[in-house]
Amino acid sequence: MPRRVVASLYVSLDGYLDEPGRWSLPFWSEEAAQFKAKELAEADALVLGRRTYEGFAAVWPTMTGTGEFGEKMNAMPKYVASRTLHEASWNATIIIGDVAEAVARLKQGDGGDLLIGGSGQVVDYLTERNLVEEYRLMVHPIILGAEGSIRLFGGAPRRKLTLVDTVRFPTGVMVNTYHPAPDEPAPA
Repeated sequence: MPRRVVASLYVSLDGYLDEPGRWSLPFWSEEAAQFKAKELAEADALVLGRRTYEGFAAVWPTMTGTGEFGEKMNAMPKYVASRTLHEASWNATIIIGDVAEAVARLKQGDGGDLLIGGSGQVVDYLTERNLVEEYRLMVHPIILGAEGSIRLFGGAPRRKLTLVDTVRFPTGVMVNTYHPAPDEPAPA
């Protein structure tokens, strides 16, 4: 069975996803931790844009007290979409050439989900090419307004999605899970 591409994004109420570490921490909860742990357990690789990769790689390898989650995060393969990086560490491979072609090849292998964490430009690009099977939007009850700069789906084409699940955390975070609508092109 081919792997699925799952995009998991922290998003503000007004649609921004940049720098969630600046605004999402007050909304963290045990339920969010359990959700993210289950999500990571179902994945066997991460697909990341350069900025997300660099941010993660700067902190995860040296973070202590992260238990099984941190061990898996550090050990699992990462595929990094970048036109400017020429080398990577932290179990990462830089995607050379077209990102969509590389992800389509990765999908053909056996295994768990290919999880896109953050990386809005990568999500937009793969959405345009019908490669994302599931979107998990962790909508936070905060309006960033002028503080925000990267909009969710800011470069993606128009797509219809079907809401398949909603989970509410006590902090007010809503996780809305969407699949491409049945009348949209099937993922590649």
